[in-house]
Amino acid sequence: MPPSIIVVGSLNMDFVAKVERLPLPGETVLGGGFRTIPGGKGANQACAAGRLGGRVRMIGRVGDDVFGEQLRNSLEADGVDVAAVWSTDAAPSGVALILLDASGVNQIVVAAGANGCLTRLDVESALGGADGGYLLLQLETPLETVAAAATIGRRLGMTVILDPAPARALPPSLLACVDILTPNESEALVLLGRREAAVPLDEAPDVARALRDLGVGTAILKLGEQGAFLSSASAEQHFAAPKVDVVDATAAGDTFNGGLAVALAEGKTIGDAIAFANAAASLSVTRFGAQASIPTRADVNARG
Repeated sequence: MPPSIIVVGSLNMDFVAKVERLPLPGETVLGGGFRTIPGGKGANQACAAGRLGGRVRMIGRVGDDVFGEQLRNSLEADGVDVAAVWSTDAAPSGVALILLDASGVNQIVVAAGANGCLTRLDVESALGGADGGYLLLQLETPLETVAAAATIGRRLGMTVILDPAPARALPPSLLACVDILTPNESEALVLLGRREAAVPLDEAPDVARALRDLGVGTAILKLGEQGAFLSSASAEQHFAAPKVDVVDATAAGDTFNGGLAVALAEGKTIGDAIAFANAAASLSVTRFGAQASIPTRADVNARG
């Protein structure tokens, strides 16, 4: 049996409105279709890992409300163990307000709600029985909780994978507990204190090396339609992404991380794991929504 994958992170209900173009500050634009779709970076990664064949457990908080119930049920339907997704009456379930334009570009505002109630004690309780495996983290829960999870995961011999989103500067003590760091371009530049808007492909090696210099073991720089760049102690390599027609980029990075963890848990090399994660993420952008867009293992296998 492959090692387990544990996700500590956020669960949100996404409120998604389609618009022809994104509004300017102070501007009102008329929208098209509207949907509520389960999301949250943590839950998205758990969903992806579950659909792609992993043995997955989710740790998080939802509100004692209808959205909380729907978020738990959605993950359970994808084979995720949600025993450690607790309800709280201290705050409503988290929500994300998402505008999606005609080209697939989005703007997202997250209201953390119950995600902000996830504590170090919660994580200590839920991770107590873990023995190795993979720990997926993001930054939509309190930073002290993320740091505690990384510290505990390292102590338990887990491979700690951090998706540093939403972008922010991070303390060296947290980064020192990270085995694999997976920022996109904007997140990488924030971590490095740089003001550029994007990373040209020919600069990806330097940026990835600079990320490793922050104290992490391996950096995987996610480059959107240009794929991903790996920098580790033993390898540096660019992995191109399959060419697809983009409908909605929401949850593509989360799908990548879920796929990466599944492939590594199955014993694939880091290079083969990135190729698998790229394939899964490229399928997700051809569909609308967060968890609604995440492919199954059969989908990825069919793509070849």
